[in-house]
Amino acid sequence: MFARLDPARRADSLAALGSTEFDVLVVGGGVVGAGAALDAASRGLSVALVEAHDWAAGTSSRSSKLVHGGLRYLEQLEFKLVREALKERGLLLRRLAPHLVRPVPFLFPLSKQWERAYVGAGVMLYDLIGGAGAVPMHRHLSRSKMAAVGPSVDSDAFAGAIRYYDAQMDDARLVLTLVRTAAQHGATVLSRARVTSLLRSGGRVSGARVSVDGTVVDVRARRVISATGVWTDSLNSMSPGAPPFHVRMSKGVHVLVDRSKIQLDGGLITRTEKSVLFVIPWGRYWIIGTTDTPYSGDPASVAATSEDVSYILDHVNAVLRAPLSVDDVLGTYAGLRPLLDGASGDTAKLSREHAVAEREPGFFVIAGGKYTTYRVMAADVVDAAVSGLGRAVAPSLTARLPLCGAVGYHELWADRARVASESGLSTSTVERLLRRYGSAVSDVLALVAQDSSLGVDVAGYLAAEIVYAVTHEGALDLEDVLARRTRIAIEHLDQGASVAGQVADLIAGPLGWSAAERDAAVRVYQDYATEMAAK
Repeated sequence: MFARLDPARRADSLAALGSTEFDVLVVGGGVVGAGAALDAASRGLSVALVEAHDWAAGTSSRSSKLVHGGLRYLEQLEFKLVREALKERGLLLRRLAPHLVRPVPFLFPLSKQWERAYVGAGVMLYDLIGGAGAVPMHRHLSRSKMAAVGPSVDSDAFAGAIRYYDAQMDDARLVLTLVRTAAQHGATVLSRARVTSLLRSGGRVSGARVSVDGTVVDVRARRVISATGVWTDSLNSMSPGAPPFHVRMSKGVHVLVDRSKIQLDGGLITRTEKSVLFVIPWGRYWIIGTTDTPYSGDPASVAATSEDVSYILDHVNAVLRAPLSVDDVLGTYAGLRPLLDGASGDTAKLSREHAVAEREPGFFVIAGGKYTTYRVMAADVVDAAVSGLGRAVAPSLTARLPLCGAVGYHELWADRARVASESGLSTSTVERLLRRYGSAVSDVLALVAQDSSLGVDVAGYLAAEIVYAVTHEGALDLEDVLARRTRIAIEHLDQGASVAGQVADLIAGPLGWSAAERDAAVRVYQDYATEMAAK
C-alpha cells in the first residue's frame, strides 16, 4: 500500500540511477529536497533524489519541531512570510499530514499590563492571517487563570498572559514521509549517495557524478536542483563563477527535560534579548529552546555546548517558580539554520525568506526559508527548473496531495479503542503510533501480530518500530534508527548508546548483518555517542 524503502528497493534504485535519464535530479534529502522530489514526481516527471547521508540528517531533524508562522516575524514586519507560513500550517493540519501535525496551545506571559494591548493586537493579527478554523483563536488570561494553566510559571512576576495556538510535528518523520510519498509517485530515492561533481554536455549541466555504496555512478538528468541547506556553498563551488547568493549558518540548540519538571498545559513562549524561547511538549519530555547564534564550523560537527545549555536554562528559569538545573537535562541537540546572507552580522535579524537561482544552464539552487514553508519552496524551484523543458508540465499539485498515512487517519483515530483491543496494545500506545504513522500503522501492527516479541518496549518505542525502520523506512544503520526513525538519541543523554546492542539485534536480520558486522555497528555507534556527549 505504501512505498517500502527496504534493501531490495535500494538495490533497484541504484540500478535505475545509472541507467535512466531523469527529468530532474534533486540533491539534498532534507525537507526542501524531499518536497521538491515529491512536487516534481507528482507532476509526472521522472525524478531522482539523492542524499549524502540519511534523510533529514542535517537541519531538518534538529528544528524546534514547530509548524508555525513565527509571531516574532510580525514584529519584524515580515507579513508576507507569516501569511505564507500560516497558510502552509493550515494545509498540513487539515489535508496534507494531519497524522503528523497537530495544534498546540502556547502561553505568552505578559510582564506589564500595557503589553496586553500590544501583544494582544499582534496575536489577533496572527490569528486573522492564519484563517478561521485551522487552530482555536487566542484567549486573554488573568494572573489567576495563567496560574491555573501553568502552575510552574511564576505568575506573581507577570500581569497575566495570552494563550494562542500553533502546531508541532516530528520534523525527521515528516521528511521521511515526504520521501516515501515521492517514491510512491515513482521517484528514485537513494540515501548515502554523495554528489562529487556535476556533469556537463552542450554547455549545460546534464547530471551529476554520485558516489554510492562503494561505486561511482554518472546520473544523467535534464535538470539538477540543489536543495542542500547549509551545504549550499559546497555544491555551489562545483559550478564556475560567482554564486548568486551565500548561506550563513545560525546555530540553534535545544534541551530536553522530563515532563514532570514543569507543570503546564501546553507550551510556553517568552522573549529573550535576541529572539524568543519556547517550552514545547514532546511526549514524555519538554523541548526547551532555542539559541540563534552565528556558526562557522563544520556543519556535520555542530553540537550543544555547556554555554548553550546554560543560556537556555537561565532564560527559562526566569519564568519558572522552581528553577531547572543541568542535572534535569536529559538530552540535547543542535542544528543549523541556512539563512540567506545579508548585511547584518546578527543571524537573529536575517530574513527567513528563500531564494531560487539558475546557477548555470540546467543547474538550479534554492536556499533560505523556513521549515514550515518547505512546500512553497519546493514548488518554486521546480517551477524554475521545468521552464524550458520543451514540453508542457502541470503546475504544482502538492497543496492537494495528502502524504503517506494521511488518508484514513481520522477514521482510525476515531476507532482507536478497537484497534488497541485487536492488537493487544494499550490505547495510549495506539494513539502514539497513529500520530507517527497515520494509516500506515497497520504495517507496524502487522509486525507485532506476526511476532509478539516485537510488542516489547525499547526506550519508549515498540521493537516493531525498530524493525519497521529498516523494512519500510530506509534505515541503514544504528544512527538512522536511533536519531531519526525514532528520537531515542535526542531523548537520552547517552544518545541511546545503552540500547544500541538491543536495537542492533533487531535490525541485523533485515539488514543482512553477520555477527561481526552487528558488533562493529554497535562499537561505531557507541564511539559516535561518546564523541557527541564529549562536545
